[in-house]
Amino acid sequence: MKSYNPTSKSRRGMTNVSFKSFLTASQPHKALTGGFQRGAGRNNKGRITTRHKGGGHKRLYRNLDFVYDKKDIPAKIETVEYDPNRTAFIALALYQDGERRYVLIPQGLKVGDSFLVSENAPLKTGNRLLLSKIPVGSFVYNVETKPLAGGVLARSAGNYAEVAAIEDNFVTLKMPSSEIRKVLAKCWASIGAVSNEENWLVNIGKAGRSRWYGIRPTVRGSAMNPVDHPKGGGEGKQGRGRRREINVYGKPTGKGQKTRNPNKYSNPFIISRRKVGKKRE
Repeated sequence: MKSYNPTSKSRRGMTNVSFKSFLTASQPHKALTGGFQRGAGRNNKGRITTRHKGGGHKRLYRNLDFVYDKKDIPAKIETVEYDPNRTAFIALALYQDGERRYVLIPQGLKVGDSFLVSENAPLKTGNRLLLSKIPVGSFVYNVETKPLAGGVLARSAGNYAEVAAIEDNFVTLKMPSSEIRKVLAKCWASIGAVSNEENWLVNIGKAGRSRWYGIRPTVRGSAMNPVDHPKGGGEGKQGRGRRREINVYGKPTGKGQKTRNPNKYSNPFIISRRKVGKKRE
């Protein structure tokens, strides 16, 4: 981790990842980049569905390959790069047939190393196999939930899922959130854990840096007026006044309250719900 001298109040305690020790390129591969419009917490109708998002530094989008549809063709890591759109590091992979693609890079893989996407690939960090062929106890990342649809699970910095059991057509995974769920054994997953594991140690340090990331201020409901929030109003500091914690819309939220949709499509695959709070083991 990189720390700073306390030249100002905001610098005191501020930390960042020491990028120089990990990254090998400062400019992205132009053919795999493009512009995009950030959602800023809005849905397809322009309505805010996730609060406290907006602004931030302009970003160039890197087109990452999450599907890995080039099977049985070895690929070599050319560069390790920063991606402003995600917490993990990315790598420029050169396949043996001459094509280049951006991929998520796991911990331990560096420039010059190679990986393989194959049903018969060896059990090596970075290789991608069917979940049914990965032994119990292994760490995997970029896991699919539908065969050949692309990885969607365990993709952020330092994350991994653990293969807990293999039964018939399903593989049981222990997720980073402590949730235990079933995934089809025909789905693909990469071996290892996602890079940039120090990301969770970053101390943003000042409000302005949050704005660079596109994070807007969060105001406490108890500091609002009654018209603006269910917890607003009152003389002096007031308690919540009700047993369950709620958000601005009056819906239960956080600290042990169950907010999951009871009719969610993935409910039949959940064996054990995630544990919330500080003690999640």
